[in-house]
Amino acid sequence: MHILLTGGSGLIGSHLVKQWQGVHKLTVLSRSPEKTASQLGSNIIVVSSLSNINLNQVDAVINLAGEPIVGKRWSERQKKVLCDSRWHGTALLVSAIKAASTPPKIFISGSAIGIYGAQDAQLITEDYTHYHNDFAHQLCQQWEALALEAESPATRVCILRTGIVLAKHGGALKKMLLPFQLGLGGPISSGEQYMSWIHINDMVRLIDFMLNHPTLQGIFNATAPTPVTNVQFSKTLAKVLHRPALLPMPAFMLQLIFGEMAELLLTGQRVIPSNLSKAGYEFQFSELEPALCALLR
Repeated sequence: MHILLTGGSGLIGSHLVKQWQGVHKLTVLSRSPEKTASQLGSNIIVVSSLSNINLNQVDAVINLAGEPIVGKRWSERQKKVLCDSRWHGTALLVSAIKAASTPPKIFISGSAIGIYGAQDAQLITEDYTHYHNDFAHQLCQQWEALALEAESPATRVCILRTGIVLAKHGGALKKMLLPFQLGLGGPISSGEQYMSWIHINDMVRLIDFMLNHPTLQGIFNATAPTPVTNVQFSKTLAKVLHRPALLPMPAFMLQLIFGEMAELLLTGQRVIPSNLSKAGYEFQFSELEPALCALLR
Protein backbone atom coordinates (compact mmCIF):
# COMPACT_ATOMS: atom_id res chain seq x y z
CA MET A 1 0.00 0.00 0.00
CA HIS A 2 1.27 3.51 -0.83
CA ILE A 3 0.58 5.83 2.12
CA LEU A 4 0.98 9.60 2.22
CA LEU A 5 1.58 10.82 5.78
CA THR A 6 1.64 14.33 7.24
CA GLY A 7 3.02 14.90 10.72
CA GLY A 8 5.49 12.08 10.20
CA SER A 9 8.01 13.48 12.67
CA GLY A 10 5.43 13.93 15.45
CA LEU A 11 4.71 11.53 18.29
CA ILE A 12 2.11 9.40 16.50
CA GLY A 13 3.54 9.85 13.01
CA SER A 14 7.05 8.73 13.95
CA HIS A 15 5.65 5.57 15.55
CA LEU A 16 3.60 4.87 12.42
CA VAL A 17 6.70 5.23 10.25
CA LYS A 18 8.59 2.79 12.47
CA GLN A 19 5.69 0.32 12.31
CA TRP A 20 5.21 0.53 8.54
CA GLN A 21 8.81 0.63 7.31
CA GLY A 22 9.30 -2.31 4.99
CA VAL A 23 5.55 -3.05 5.00
CA HIS A 24 4.14 -0.14 3.01
CA LYS A 25 5.54 2.45 0.63
CA LEU A 26 5.65 5.66 2.67
CA THR A 27 5.74 9.25 1.48
CA VAL A 28 5.95 11.91 4.17
CA LEU A 29 4.87 15.49 3.50
CA SER A 30 6.90 17.94 5.57
CA ARG A 31 7.65 21.66 5.71
CA SER A 32 11.22 20.73 6.76
CA PRO A 33 12.03 17.80 4.44
CA GLU A 34 15.77 17.57 5.19
CA LYS A 35 15.24 17.58 8.95
CA THR A 36 12.38 15.09 8.72
CA ALA A 37 14.36 12.79 6.42
CA SER A 38 17.26 12.73 8.90
CA GLN A 39 14.85 11.83 11.71
CA LEU A 40 12.96 9.11 9.86
CA GLY A 41 15.70 7.36 7.88
CA SER A 42 16.97 7.27 4.32
CA ASN A 43 14.43 4.78 2.96
CA ILE A 44 11.46 7.12 3.57
CA ILE A 45 10.42 9.47 0.76
CA VAL A 46 10.05 13.00 2.14
CA VAL A 47 8.59 15.82 0.03
CA SER A 48 7.90 19.46 0.78
CA SER A 49 4.89 20.02 -1.47
CA LEU A 50 1.78 18.22 -2.69
CA SER A 51 2.85 19.13 -6.20
CA ASN A 52 5.58 16.49 -5.83
CA ILE A 53 3.01 13.74 -5.22
CA ASN A 54 0.69 12.02 -7.68
CA LEU A 55 -2.35 11.24 -5.55
CA ASN A 56 -3.67 8.94 -8.28
CA GLN A 57 -0.92 6.57 -7.15
CA VAL A 58 -1.60 6.89 -3.40
CA ASP A 59 -3.85 4.39 -1.61
CA ALA A 60 -4.25 6.16 1.73
CA VAL A 61 -3.65 9.60 3.24
CA ILE A 62 -2.99 9.98 6.98
CA ASN A 63 -3.23 13.61 8.12
CA LEU A 64 -1.63 14.21 11.53
CA ALA A 65 0.10 17.56 11.03
CA GLY A 66 -0.42 20.41 13.47
CA GLU A 67 1.39 22.69 15.90
CA PRO A 68 1.51 21.05 19.37
CA ILE A 69 -1.49 22.37 21.29
CA VAL A 70 0.25 22.44 24.68
CA GLY A 71 3.55 23.83 23.44
CA LYS A 72 3.02 27.52 24.26
CA ARG A 73 0.61 29.92 25.97
CA TRP A 74 -2.50 30.60 23.92
CA SER A 75 -1.88 34.17 22.85
CA GLU A 76 -4.01 35.37 19.95
CA ARG A 77 -0.99 34.87 17.71
CA GLN A 78 -0.46 31.31 18.97
CA LYS A 79 -4.15 30.48 18.49
CA LYS A 80 -3.80 31.53 14.85
CA VAL A 81 -0.73 29.30 14.48
CA LEU A 82 -2.63 26.35 15.99
CA CYS A 83 -5.57 26.87 13.64
CA ASP A 84 -3.57 27.57 10.48
CA SER A 85 -1.28 24.57 11.00
CA ARG A 86 -4.34 22.28 11.00
CA TRP A 87 -6.88 23.99 8.78
CA HIS A 88 -4.63 25.10 5.93
CA GLY A 89 -2.87 21.77 5.46
CA THR A 90 -6.11 19.81 5.70
CA ALA A 91 -7.80 22.05 3.12
CA LEU A 92 -4.90 21.54 0.69
CA LEU A 93 -5.02 17.77 1.11
CA VAL A 94 -8.78 17.67 0.59
CA SER A 95 -8.52 19.79 -2.57
CA ALA A 96 -5.86 17.46 -3.95
CA ILE A 97 -7.91 14.37 -3.13
CA LYS A 98 -11.00 15.81 -4.79
CA ALA A 99 -8.99 16.77 -7.89
CA ALA A 100 -7.56 13.26 -8.37
CA SER A 101 -9.12 11.06 -11.06
CA THR A 102 -8.46 7.93 -8.98
CA PRO A 103 -8.25 9.35 -5.44
CA PRO A 104 -6.97 7.54 -2.35
CA LYS A 105 -9.40 4.99 -0.96
CA ILE A 106 -9.15 6.34 2.59
CA PHE A 107 -8.40 9.67 4.23
CA ILE A 108 -7.66 9.41 7.98
CA SER A 109 -7.53 12.85 9.56
CA GLY A 110 -6.60 13.85 13.07
CA SER A 111 -8.78 15.68 15.54
CA ALA A 112 -8.95 15.60 19.35
CA ILE A 113 -11.38 15.00 22.16
CA GLY A 114 -11.01 18.72 22.74
CA ILE A 115 -13.90 19.05 20.28
CA TYR A 116 -16.25 18.21 23.17
CA GLY A 117 -14.94 21.21 25.10
CA ALA A 118 -14.73 21.34 28.87
CA GLN A 119 -16.98 18.65 30.34
CA ASP A 120 -17.62 17.16 33.77
CA ALA A 121 -18.13 13.46 34.51
CA GLN A 122 -20.60 12.94 31.66
CA LEU A 123 -19.77 9.75 29.73
CA ILE A 124 -19.10 10.83 26.16
CA THR A 125 -19.39 8.73 22.99
CA GLU A 126 -19.09 9.89 19.40
CA ASP A 127 -22.83 10.70 19.39
CA TYR A 128 -22.48 13.33 22.12
CA THR A 129 -23.34 16.79 20.78
CA HIS A 130 -23.63 19.04 23.85
CA TYR A 131 -20.32 20.69 23.05
CA HIS A 132 -18.81 23.39 25.23
CA ASN A 133 -17.97 26.20 22.83
CA ASP A 134 -14.40 26.99 23.90
CA PHE A 135 -11.28 27.46 21.76
CA ALA A 136 -10.39 23.75 21.65
CA HIS A 137 -13.88 22.95 20.37
CA GLN A 138 -13.73 25.64 17.68
CA LEU A 139 -10.28 24.48 16.57
CA CYS A 140 -11.32 20.83 16.20
CA GLN A 141 -14.77 21.50 14.74
CA GLN A 142 -13.40 23.38 11.74
CA TRP A 143 -10.56 20.85 11.36
CA GLU A 144 -13.08 18.01 11.13
CA ALA A 145 -15.45 19.91 8.83
CA LEU A 146 -12.63 20.50 6.35
CA ALA A 147 -11.54 16.85 6.43
CA LEU A 148 -15.06 15.52 5.88
CA GLU A 149 -15.24 17.39 2.57
CA ALA A 150 -12.95 14.69 1.11
CA GLU A 151 -15.69 12.08 1.48
CA SER A 152 -16.96 10.57 -1.78
CA PRO A 153 -17.96 7.17 -3.19
CA ALA A 154 -14.25 6.67 -3.96
CA THR A 155 -12.81 7.93 -0.66
CA ARG A 156 -13.93 7.09 2.85
CA VAL A 157 -13.01 9.50 5.64
CA CYS A 158 -12.16 8.51 9.21
CA ILE A 159 -11.78 11.24 11.85
CA LEU A 160 -9.69 10.40 14.93
CA ARG A 161 -10.67 12.28 18.08
CA THR A 162 -7.50 11.51 19.99
CA GLY A 163 -7.10 11.67 23.74
CA ILE A 164 -3.90 11.88 25.81
CA VAL A 165 -1.38 9.67 24.01
CA LEU A 166 0.91 7.87 26.46
CA ALA A 167 4.42 7.21 25.17
CA LYS A 168 7.74 6.96 26.98
CA HIS A 169 9.75 9.37 24.85
CA GLY A 170 7.28 12.12 24.06
CA GLY A 171 3.89 13.70 24.66
CA ALA A 172 2.19 14.36 27.98
CA LEU A 173 3.75 11.48 29.93
CA LYS A 174 7.28 12.68 29.26
CA LYS A 175 6.35 16.09 30.70
CA MET A 176 4.83 14.49 33.82
CA LEU A 177 7.64 12.08 34.61
CA LEU A 178 10.31 14.25 36.21
CA PRO A 179 8.25 15.69 39.12
CA PHE A 180 6.79 12.24 39.84
CA GLN A 181 10.23 10.62 39.71
CA LEU A 182 11.44 13.22 42.21
CA GLY A 183 8.50 12.49 44.50
CA LEU A 184 7.00 15.91 43.78
CA GLY A 185 4.02 14.79 41.70
CA GLY A 186 0.37 14.90 42.56
CA PRO A 187 -3.09 15.70 41.25
CA ILE A 188 -3.91 18.92 39.43
CA SER A 189 -6.25 21.16 41.42
CA SER A 190 -9.17 19.02 42.72
CA GLY A 191 -8.09 16.05 40.61
CA GLU A 192 -11.72 15.25 39.83
CA GLN A 193 -11.38 16.08 36.11
CA TYR A 194 -11.27 13.06 33.80
CA MET A 195 -8.30 12.08 31.66
CA SER A 196 -9.09 10.09 28.53
CA TRP A 197 -5.86 8.37 27.54
CA ILE A 198 -4.52 5.88 25.00
CA HIS A 199 -1.28 3.88 24.82
CA ILE A 200 0.83 4.71 21.76
CA ASN A 201 0.73 1.05 20.66
CA ASP A 202 -3.07 1.16 20.46
CA MET A 203 -2.94 4.48 18.63
CA VAL A 204 -0.80 2.90 15.91
CA ARG A 205 -2.80 -0.34 15.86
CA LEU A 206 -6.18 1.35 15.49
CA ILE A 207 -4.96 3.40 12.51
CA ASP A 208 -3.76 0.18 10.92
CA PHE A 209 -7.14 -1.36 11.80
CA MET A 210 -8.94 1.39 9.88
CA LEU A 211 -6.74 0.92 6.84
CA ASN A 212 -7.60 -2.75 6.72
CA HIS A 213 -11.37 -2.54 7.36
CA PRO A 214 -12.87 -0.93 4.25
CA THR A 215 -16.35 -0.45 5.72
CA LEU A 216 -15.18 1.92 8.45
CA GLN A 217 -15.78 5.64 8.11
CA GLY A 218 -16.91 8.59 10.21
CA ILE A 219 -15.94 9.71 13.72
CA PHE A 220 -13.88 7.61 16.13
CA ASN A 221 -12.81 8.43 19.68
CA ALA A 222 -9.19 7.32 19.86
CA THR A 223 -9.13 6.69 23.61
CA ALA A 224 -8.88 3.64 25.84
CA PRO A 225 -12.23 2.36 27.16
CA THR A 226 -11.38 3.24 30.79
CA PRO A 227 -10.87 6.98 31.32
CA VAL A 228 -9.71 7.89 34.83
CA THR A 229 -9.81 10.97 37.03
CA ASN A 230 -6.66 13.01 37.44
CA VAL A 231 -6.38 11.74 41.03
CA GLN A 232 -6.55 8.13 39.81
CA PHE A 233 -3.98 8.84 37.11
CA SER A 234 -1.61 10.51 39.59
CA LYS A 235 -1.88 7.68 42.11
CA THR A 236 -1.36 5.03 39.42
CA LEU A 237 1.68 6.78 37.92
CA ALA A 238 3.20 7.21 41.39
CA LYS A 239 2.54 3.54 42.17
CA VAL A 240 4.26 2.36 38.98
CA LEU A 241 7.25 4.62 39.76
CA HIS A 242 7.27 3.63 43.48
CA ARG A 243 6.96 7.27 44.50
CA PRO A 244 4.48 9.25 46.59
CA ALA A 245 1.88 11.52 44.95
CA LEU A 246 1.18 14.02 47.70
CA LEU A 247 1.70 17.47 46.23
CA PRO A 248 -1.30 18.82 44.33
CA MET A 249 -0.76 21.70 41.90
CA PRO A 250 -3.17 24.57 42.65
CA ALA A 251 -5.35 25.86 39.82
CA PHE A 252 -4.10 29.43 40.18
CA MET A 253 -0.50 28.32 39.58
CA LEU A 254 -1.42 26.58 36.35
CA GLN A 255 -3.35 29.64 35.22
CA LEU A 256 -0.33 31.84 35.95
CA ILE A 257 1.96 29.54 33.98
CA PHE A 258 -0.25 28.58 31.05
CA GLY A 259 -2.99 31.20 30.87
CA GLU A 260 -6.11 30.08 28.97
CA MET A 261 -4.40 26.82 28.02
CA ALA A 262 -4.60 25.76 31.69
CA GLU A 263 -8.27 24.95 31.12
CA LEU A 264 -7.16 21.83 29.21
CA LEU A 265 -5.57 20.56 32.42
CA LEU A 266 -8.20 21.81 34.87
CA THR A 267 -11.20 20.44 32.99
CA GLY A 268 -11.51 17.24 31.04
CA GLN A 269 -13.68 14.79 29.18
CA ARG A 270 -14.75 11.27 30.13
CA VAL A 271 -14.59 9.79 26.64
CA ILE A 272 -15.07 6.18 25.55
CA PRO A 273 -14.38 4.66 22.10
CA SER A 274 -17.90 3.44 21.31
CA ASN A 275 -17.46 3.27 17.52
CA LEU A 276 -14.16 1.41 17.73
CA SER A 277 -15.75 -1.13 20.07
CA LYS A 278 -18.68 -1.60 17.68
CA ALA A 279 -16.21 -2.12 14.83
CA GLY A 280 -14.53 -4.96 16.74
CA TYR A 281 -11.25 -3.29 17.65
CA GLU A 282 -9.60 -4.98 20.66
CA PHE A 283 -7.36 -2.77 22.79
CA GLN A 284 -3.95 -4.05 23.76
CA PHE A 285 -4.04 -1.72 26.78
CA SER A 286 -7.52 -1.01 28.12
CA GLU A 287 -6.45 -0.36 31.74
CA LEU A 288 -4.10 2.40 32.88
CA GLU A 289 -1.74 0.55 35.23
CA PRO A 290 -0.65 -2.14 32.71
CA ALA A 291 -0.24 0.60 30.11
CA LEU A 292 2.07 2.63 32.35
CA CYS A 293 3.96 -0.47 33.45
CA ALA A 294 4.62 -1.43 29.83
CA LEU A 295 6.00 2.03 29.13
CA LEU A 296 8.00 2.69 32.30
CA ARG A 297 9.26 -0.62 33.68
